[in-house]
Amino acid sequence: MRWKGRQQSGNIEDRRGIGGGRLAMGGGAGILIVAALVWLLGGDPGEVLETMQTAPAGDQYGAVDSSVIRAEEELAQFTAVVLRDTEDIWHALFNEMGKTYREPTVVLFSGSVQSACGFSSSATGPFYCPGDERVYIDLSFLAELQQRLGATGDFAMAYIIAHEVGHHVQNLLGIMDQLQDVRVRGGESEYREASVGVELQADFLAGIWAHYAQKTKGILEEGDVDEAVNAAAAVGDDRIQMEQQGYVAPDSFTHGTSAQRKAWFLKGFRTGDLRQGEIASEAG
Repeated sequence: MRWKGRQQSGNIEDRRGIGGGRLAMGGGAGILIVAALVWLLGGDPGEVLETMQTAPAGDQYGAVDSSVIRAEEELAQFTAVVLRDTEDIWHALFNEMGKTYREPTVVLFSGSVQSACGFSSSATGPFYCPGDERVYIDLSFLAELQQRLGATGDFAMAYIIAHEVGHHVQNLLGIMDQLQDVRVRGGESEYREASVGVELQADFLAGIWAHYAQKTKGILEEGDVDEAVNAAAAVGDDRIQMEQQGYVAPDSFTHGTSAQRKAWFLKGFRTGDLRQGEIASEAG
């Protein structure tokens, strides 16, 4: 993704270090995280390994910590660029609908965080809280996309950010309120089905963003769309359940299968037509 040297959003709230320390760490785990971050952003992870091999034994932890901080700061800048792109695209699309787009804030945190939706840990992954209109991201999760889930490349990270901003778009359009009505009035099965629909629609909206970001800004490089599709597949309920428990339980899905998530992202990306995403809950 072409992002370096481009405008960044000012709607970033940095709470890293407040909820349990920064990403920095020493030892082999620290080296792997640094290498993952550097690679995801288009750098050479071999330089990290070379630094560790040439650094005096007593300086290795400091070298890792310093490299982690630099890589993490670059990832924070990347997040701000992607957020700015979403702001530009959704302002234009809302204007076409005769509506006003209200920009969300992205909160960068480490370890744990308090939001209007309650207390959350990094294990929750990135999430959107409609109560305070903020997207919460622990940057270490973006590195984990590559390490544990196999979703490589910077555009994989852009997809995750755009998906969460998609939830903000849903909130502004009243879709999140409709979901809460289902939660209050419907049964557990009905709510879970509606929740899957909302998540697939957010994937579609991420695709819509990618469509117009490419059309108006030419952000894509070769392989970027594949990176986003791989990320969508990596966070499918079926794939995650198989990895965590060794079997798939469709009745407990909350986000949709890998195939569904890929299909809805691609539908948004290929069509650029918001009307095509009105029935995401019926995705098959």
